[in-house]
Amino acid sequence: MIDSLGIVKNANIINLNTSLGTFSNDEGLFRIFVSEGDSIQFSSIQHYTKKIEINKDLLAKKYIEITLTASTYILDEFELRKHNLTGRLGIDTKNVPLDKRDSILKIVMDFSKVNMKIVEGDDHIDAKVRPPIANTDPTARFAGAGATANIAFKYSEKMWALRKELERKKAFPFKLLSELGDKFFFDDLKIPLDNYFHFLEYCNPLGIEKLHKEGKLLEVIKILKTESVTYLKIIKNE
Repeated sequence: MIDSLGIVKNANIINLNTSLGTFSNDEGLFRIFVSEGDSIQFSSIQHYTKKIEINKDLLAKKYIEITLTASTYILDEFELRKHNLTGRLGIDTKNVPLDKRDSILKIVMDFSKVNMKIVEGDDHIDAKVRPPIANTDPTARFAGAGATANIAFKYSEKMWALRKELERKKAFPFKLLSELGDKFFFDDLKIPLDNYFHFLEYCNPLGIEKLHKEGKLLEVIKILKTESVTYLKIIKNE
């Protein structure tokens, strides 16, 4: 990644479709998982944000050079006057005359025109976001035309737990990559970029997801290092 002056370091790169992100290193290089149709956003301080869409040609090249445009800020015209301030708040405030400080404070803290007897209504924003108060009994029966029915909530807790577990499993590969870094997988373990997800599936029977959920990251790393040796031999023979 470059600009008109040279390499752009620590630029923020994010896949807007998967929310997976990374940064450019000291040489302006970066790696990120993409698929056809993904939108990749590049942003950096003092540069305009840039977005590109991944197509078949970019996937085939597996390499892209990004050039960012430096942003220029124009200040409004202002008058520079001489002052006796030192830039140290403690000293400068002491130099302000007491009568002037008191007058400024009196203006700021003047509540004489405020009617304290008026009860203000709900803030319109607060009223919109506040959830409605439900006074109904969710376990109560309600009658229809000659029939009664019960609202079944007994599966809702299990359903939410299942949804939460599915979301965790879906996010696991991206979270693990974010925590351990692409250098660990692709440089240290030498896992091919295209085999990342397949490698995690290969290690999954050993319980890496469960260990990660329990916060046992060191055990996960140990398993990944051990299994990567066998995995690389397998894919090489294939």
